[in-house]
Amino acid sequence: MISSSDTHTSLIKTIARSIGFDDCGIAKAQRLDEDARRLEQWLKKDYHGEMQYMENHFDLRVDPTKLVPGARSVITLLFNYFPSVQQHDDVPKIAKYAYGKDYHLVIREKLQEFLFRIREEIGNIEGRGFVDSAPVLERSWAQRSGLGWLGKNGNLINKKTGSFFFIATLITDLEFTPDEPYVKDYCGTCTKCIDACPTEAILPNKELDASKCISYFTIELKSNTLPDVLKNNADNWVFGCDICQDVCPWNRFSSAHTHKEFEPLDEIMTFTFKDWMALDRESFNQLFKDSPIKRTKWEGMKRNLNLYKE
Repeated sequence: MISSSDTHTSLIKTIARSIGFDDCGIAKAQRLDEDARRLEQWLKKDYHGEMQYMENHFDLRVDPTKLVPGARSVITLLFNYFPSVQQHDDVPKIAKYAYGKDYHLVIREKLQEFLFRIREEIGNIEGRGFVDSAPVLERSWAQRSGLGWLGKNGNLINKKTGSFFFIATLITDLEFTPDEPYVKDYCGTCTKCIDACPTEAILPNKELDASKCISYFTIELKSNTLPDVLKNNADNWVFGCDICQDVCPWNRFSSAHTHKEFEPLDEIMTFTFKDWMALDRESFNQLFKDSPIKRTKWEGMKRNLNLYKE
């Protein structure tokens, strides 16, 4: 006999696909005690650098019922961003996730549509959607939802599609049938990401010292100057970094996305160092008003361009 939980589960996965999400998994809403311990130790080691927001709302991060009272299910959604084209070889490097429109804007809208469609089909359930801007341990929930394992570089890796995807979370008070958690680690003895990281941010035992990461330096760090360790090891990355993902063997399975919102801006693909340096603040703000690049601001990009070596 098929339960209403099974029927609802099948329904929401169909809805997720129809909206454009590439995968959908479900976990039972419960406190993440083991993850809480790991996060606490990570913060004590100051691996978060100047990202003080990582210290805030600790209880909210590890207990979904604090975000949605009565929460019973956590739905995790994957959204592919792997591009069909790459930047020219001789231009300042931008992380692939930032080629197109700001994913916060894109996925937040899709999460709203997702919840609206669920309510249309099932009823007035309570739910909140999150995408990388709220205290949610999305990778932990993705693992518990059967969508992948945590790689040595800290990214969620899916056996079929690699790691070039965004993770979105919907916490709801409706009970769905949970998926089997992903328990096998297919990284094995591979250390390609550890070996390739030029700033040694990827540590053994699946720990990431984010305060040494090129992405942290070029996006999160607010200082007007960059540390010496980066000046000789940035490999011309000026916004984010994809080195650890580019060398990951599992990303040979990555396929180009079909989301028009993430079609790359021409400027990102072709702008030379001189083109970037010629931008004034007004032009920068206009060109990248809907881009993730706006986060670093014009001043931050000018600072980061000092890393570029022709």
